[in-house]
Parts: sequence; C-alpha cells; structure tokens
Amino acid sequence: MTEPATGPAAAPITFVGGKGGVGKTTLAAAHALALADAGHRVLVVSTDPAHSLGDALEAPLKDEPVQVAPNLWAAEPDADAAVRRRIAQVAEDARKAVPREVLPAVRRHLEQAGASPGMAESALADLLVDRMEEVGRRWDALVVDSAPTGHLLRLLNLPTLLTPWIVGLTRQRERARRAEAFADVVGDSAEEDDPLTERLHARRHRLERAAERLRRDAVVRLVTLPRRMVLAETARAVEQLTGAGFRLAPVVVNQIPPEAAAGPDTAEALAATRERFAALGTVEVPLQDAEPTGPDRLRSLAALLVPR
Repeated sequence: MTEPATGPAAAPITFVGGKGGVGKTTLAAAHALALADAGHRVLVVSTDPAHSLGDALEAPLKDEPVQVAPNLWAAEPDADAAVRRRIAQVAEDARKAVPREVLPAVRRHLEQAGASPGMAESALADLLVDRMEEVGRRWDALVVDSAPTGHLLRLLNLPTLLTPWIVGLTRQRERARRAEAFADVVGDSAEEDDPLTERLHARRHRLERAAERLRRDAVVRLVTLPRRMVLAETARAVEQLTGAGFRLAPVVVNQIPPEAAAGPDTAEALAATRERFAALGTVEVPLQDAEPTGPDRLRSLAALLVPR
C-alpha cells in the first residue's frame, strides 16, 4: 500500500493532476495554501498551458514567483518565452561551434523546431526542473498544478525519455570533433572548448538528477469526479504512474453532491471509485456552494487535503 504523503517531510514535491475540468487547479492551490499556513515556504506552479492558477488564487501571476499569501508564492511560467530563450542559447552555442556557412541552415532548423508543440512542453519541463532544484533551499515544498493526465504523464517521464537521446547526441558530437581533429593538420580544434558538447553533458546530468528526484521526493495526487468516465481515466493514470515508479497519494474525489441531490448514477460511480482506489485511499471533497477562489474560500478545502 502506498503511504499517503501529508507534508514536505514526506513529499517535498506534489503534482496535482487529473482529467481536464475535475478541479485540480483549485485543489492544487488549496493544498499549497494548507502547507503555507502550517509554516512551510511553498511555491505553487502551473504547468498547464491553459493557466487558471491566478484565477483560483485571485492574484495576478507571471513567469517569476510572486507572493500571494504568507509563506506562499505562485507562478504561471511562460512557455513561449522559455522556448525563445532556449533557441537563443542554442543559436549562440552554434555560432561558436559550427562553420559560418552552416549557420543559416541552423537558424532555419531552430525556427522550425521552435514552432513544434513538443518544444513548449520540453521548455516547461526545463522550467519545472529549475524549480525542483530550488526545493530545500528557497522553498520547503513545491506544488505543481499539472496539465491534464496525458500531459502530466509525458512531463513526469520526460527526463527519463530525453536522457538516452541526449547521450546519443553527445556521442555524435564527440565523434564529429575527433574527425575534425584528425582533419586539422595543426590540431588546434581538438584543444578548443566545445560549448555544444559541454551543454549536452550538463543537460544529461541535470535530467538524470531530475528523474531520480521525481521518484524519490515527489508524490502525485490525482483528482477525479464521481463519474464512471472520469473513474476509468483516473484508473489508467494510476496504473501508468505506478508502473513508471512514481508514488501516489490518496485519490481526491471532488465535487461530491449532497446525498439527497445525488442520483443513482453518481452514487454508483462514487461506490465504484472507493472500491477501485481502496489500496491508495480516497479523500472526498463535497460540492461547494460557491466557487472556491481566493485564500479564504480555499482554506475550507485545505483542511481536507493536508491534515494538521
């Protein structure tokens, strides 16, 4: 049975994920607020391209963390800006490392790569790794409002998936450098620093550390609804995440209507959800009378998520 994590000591990094529309952003904000109210320095970050974390906190957010409550900071990273920064850095490395006549082709390739959807997802992963590396120094806990389940799975697996690719690129680059050295009678090129190789090595080591830390220090809290269709998707996510070696917190069943107002379909789905996730455990959150936005309303949910 997976041990539930209730604070930074058990899980310094918490991902809150689930199918779109289940209320994960609200619950991520409430979870982060509960930890902050307990005296921990907390950063809550949105990796969902359709940012709504600022709406939940009723605070204007930006790329860099801003304080929104005592002990609580929040950020909505700008993936497009991160892509532009990455392309600029690669272009600068290429300018130092490749022949001048090749640079126009490199620039065209980078422009095309920057427009691909995978580049934004990878850039968000890089930003997330930056924040993870700050946990233990700048923050006691990091709470991640994740994109819907499919994106969350790719995001969590990205460090592991990219590492072999970077190793391959590094080997190709090193072979090319050795060939250049043999071709150069003087041999000066073998003695020059190669920023591309150095950056590939650094990125590989960084991703390896991130993959290790995700499995050691992170817990995933999935949010579902008392509906059969949502239950099915959540069950698939549980299987995929546990199969990949991630720890799971009890599943949050959100927006449960009062018993008198719940129809037979809802009651059956709730019973099936409790049974399906009995080993993990469930946390049940009742349907709120009003939209739970802003610190005061979020605190009504926070006590359910992080026991004091």
